[in-house]
Amino acid sequence: MRKPFPLRRSSISRGLWPSLFFWLLSFSNSHALWKEGKDCPSSSCGPGVNITHPFRLKQYPQDCGRPEPEFELTCENNNTQALIHLPPRRYYVQEISYKDKKIRLLDPALASSSSLPLYNSSPSLLNYSVSGWDFRTQRLVFVNCSQPAKATAPCNHSSLGTHVYATLGNSIFVSQLHTSCRVVMNLPIILDGIGNLTSCSGIHDVLMRGFYVRWYNADHFSVRGFLWSCFTAMWNCLVSYYLLPRTIIGILFFLVFLIAKFRTRHIWMDTTVEEFLASYRFQTPRRYSYLSIKKMTKNFKEEIGQGGYGKVFKGKLSGGGLVAIKMLKTSKGNGQEFINEVATIGRIHHVNVVRLIGFCSEGLKRALIYEFMANGSLEKYVFMHEKINNLCWNKMYQIALGIARGIEYLHRGCDIRILHFDIKPHNILLDEKFTPKVSDFGLAKFYPTEQSIVAMTAARGTMGYIAPELLYKTLGGISHKSDVYSFGMLLLEMTGRRKNIDAFAEHSSQIYFPLWVYDQLHKGEELVMADIANNDKETAKKMMIVALWCIQLIPTERPSMSKVIEMLEGSIEDLHMPPKPLLSSTQTLDGDHSHN
Repeated sequence: MRKPFPLRRSSISRGLWPSLFFWLLSFSNSHALWKEGKDCPSSSCGPGVNITHPFRLKQYPQDCGRPEPEFELTCENNNTQALIHLPPRRYYVQEISYKDKKIRLLDPALASSSSLPLYNSSPSLLNYSVSGWDFRTQRLVFVNCSQPAKATAPCNHSSLGTHVYATLGNSIFVSQLHTSCRVVMNLPIILDGIGNLTSCSGIHDVLMRGFYVRWYNADHFSVRGFLWSCFTAMWNCLVSYYLLPRTIIGILFFLVFLIAKFRTRHIWMDTTVEEFLASYRFQTPRRYSYLSIKKMTKNFKEEIGQGGYGKVFKGKLSGGGLVAIKMLKTSKGNGQEFINEVATIGRIHHVNVVRLIGFCSEGLKRALIYEFMANGSLEKYVFMHEKINNLCWNKMYQIALGIARGIEYLHRGCDIRILHFDIKPHNILLDEKFTPKVSDFGLAKFYPTEQSIVAMTAARGTMGYIAPELLYKTLGGISHKSDVYSFGMLLLEMTGRRKNIDAFAEHSSQIYFPLWVYDQLHKGEELVMADIANNDKETAKKMMIVALWCIQLIPTERPSMSKVIEMLEGSIEDLHMPPKPLLSSTQTLDGDHSHN
């Protein structure tokens, strides 16, 4: 494949840096003038809590501190207790160190009780995505075991017949847990002089000391804070006439630089895509102009879906056939997702894989034109909220079998092997007869059929469906078995009509659905499920056993998709129970991480 032509560095960008430095200098000067001109009184709320910039009381103007709501404090209990709101919770402020830029917080649930609130607290007290704050702090992880186990600080609740243990660490992995244990929650602490951890009261005393979090300067982290500073600083530049000329010149040069960079990046990306399309012009999918796309959709009149990739619109071909047109967002890379879709789906012809009719690539406008799926995605039938979306068990079984056949075709039916890497309900479409179609090949990877292991530099997929070996290489190589894992998680959600991980499940044993299913089947207990007739229970049981085989932690212990089809089509008497599935190693049990 030809390499994209080299691009010359613009002479504008070479001469930009002195001007950019000049503008930043003027910005900092004006910003300093603005800060020095403010006259905001300091205040206090409770013993030892002096409130000044970057914090401010709620009744003070935003100029007296940082404008973000996370830096706004309130006084309660007759002005003796300061509170701060770091979504999703509020905390008591015990101490503020402006020198070290850190603040000591206490959870009100602990302050109002003399015992550990183990059964009414959320698994984690902190939201680690709050902009401008550093939440890296030591934590106590609490584990609830049905049997005694070796651990730090036993906290027996005899009335509940359980044993609660606490252990130090930011997270606990599956290999550290006893089989009878599950994580209840984790709480942040101050590590220095941690004290007594041998009893419930000792643990409570440690937690009552609170925990530290740090904040960053506004110009280091926050887009909102930075934009606000830019606005106020430039306003003062306009007032200060001697700063106005160099500020305007600096801004103009900076805008020119951004435009040059934007054009350079998209010229490179367009070149990559056009080279691919030039070599692809004799293949089946047809290329349409952007004007034709607007005509098909009646100027994008009817939106039928959207996601991280962009929006999907309903359209009609000149011959009268209905189509779904996916308008892609501007890519941050070199158009690889667009190339993947065209190159992958364009060469596939299978009843259980969505058909690509055409595409559009015109400047920054890119679109993919698919056959129209009248019943939308499987997602709305799996996670049903209304009876109208409730599919019978036989239909759900047929859909599962169709999905398996589609994936098996990707793995073995083409002259190349295609790994999807994003099998989930949202990416399974249903036509007017509820025939399932595997769709969305933006993350797909293809390689020769004789090659069994794929080399990858980064994980890809959706959390909850990603095979563990994509994140932990020690478990085994990445192969077609990664799609098998994702199919297993999808199959469990189809049988349970729920997410596999549900923190709000009626019983704690049902939070992680795969383990609950295994325990029920292993004990020989009857599965209690909604809207299932006696003659459908055998089908549901067979689907669950097959799914449990698919989600085995080690890739080599999972069946191929050909074997999965054989198991689904065969008799349940021919199936035997797989080993107990461990929690997915893609998730540490601290409840704080997400992957996208």
